[in-house]
Amino acid sequence: MTNQINFDELFKKFNGLKVLIVGDVMVDNYIIGKVDRVSPEAPVPVVDVTSFDSRLGGAGNVALNIKAMGGIPILCSVIGKDKEGEDLKILLDKQGLTSRAILSSDKRKTTTKTRILGNNHQLLRIDHEVKSEIDTLDSFLLEEHFNRELEIADVVIFEDYNKGVLHAKNIEKFIAKSIASNKPSIVDPKKSNFLSYKKTTLFKPNLKEIKEGLNVENNLETIEQILDAVSLLESKLNNVISMITLSERGVLIKKGNEHMVIPAHIRNIADVSGAGDTVVSVAALCLALNTDIKTLAELSNLAGGLVCEKTGVVPIEKSALLSEAKRIQA
Repeated sequence: MTNQINFDELFKKFNGLKVLIVGDVMVDNYIIGKVDRVSPEAPVPVVDVTSFDSRLGGAGNVALNIKAMGGIPILCSVIGKDKEGEDLKILLDKQGLTSRAILSSDKRKTTTKTRILGNNHQLLRIDHEVKSEIDTLDSFLLEEHFNRELEIADVVIFEDYNKGVLHAKNIEKFIAKSIASNKPSIVDPKKSNFLSYKKTTLFKPNLKEIKEGLNVENNLETIEQILDAVSLLESKLNNVISMITLSERGVLIKKGNEHMVIPAHIRNIADVSGAGDTVVSVAALCLALNTDIKTLAELSNLAGGLVCEKTGVVPIEKSALLSEAKRIQA
């Protein structure tokens, strides 16, 4: 870990930072039970349900990570005017999160993923969603929400899950507004809009996303190959910082002519779900404070590793991250 960093002071500065998160918010439902027989009606397992669980997913999980670190998340999204949308708002309210920048539209479905688990194994997932782009009116209304919240935001996160809230036209407008307002922005991309995020501050794909987004044929196995891909990326996007998550190899970060690879720390990996949300959340808070890229990459990498020790999608524990950062620096 970087020398001479006062992590107590840095973590205090995270408190109260306003983070505007624009993108796809969803509900993750879990039906949990036991399986000890096969249905006589069809060759499928019978799940005797023992519990139900509902959680914020997608951009909602990023909001939970921001909140856990002491920041103030503001979700900006479009959901359906449906029961699932009401469920989402209830989940937000329970977490003390605002829904003032969330637009309810009768032309959309609220993205909901229902997972059926039996004996601790996922047996089936049912998706309830619309993935087409939001229409002109919803785009206009979303932009009004974005412009209002941008005035008070310290940093913007684009959380794109290819569900239609973000598209080429509004991405261009949102980035232009962020630049004009001198607000840094960070992108967690997916394939569809990959090359639409021009001139952002920090672009954070994983290896699979950069390979698919750029149509790179080689497997990006060496650092040299990854750096070549990053150079191609930056020539197309003109972004300031690139941070590539390399799974068990850590992260590579590059700004101008400076780059470094931050190796992953040895962990007892329980579940990698949601690690990317944690990485982008911590990186955004560091970006808002204009930390150096080494501190940003190391803290983000450390946070992503810590949540992988937990089962299921859970936000980072601020005290655990602070303790780990101080321990590694010592």
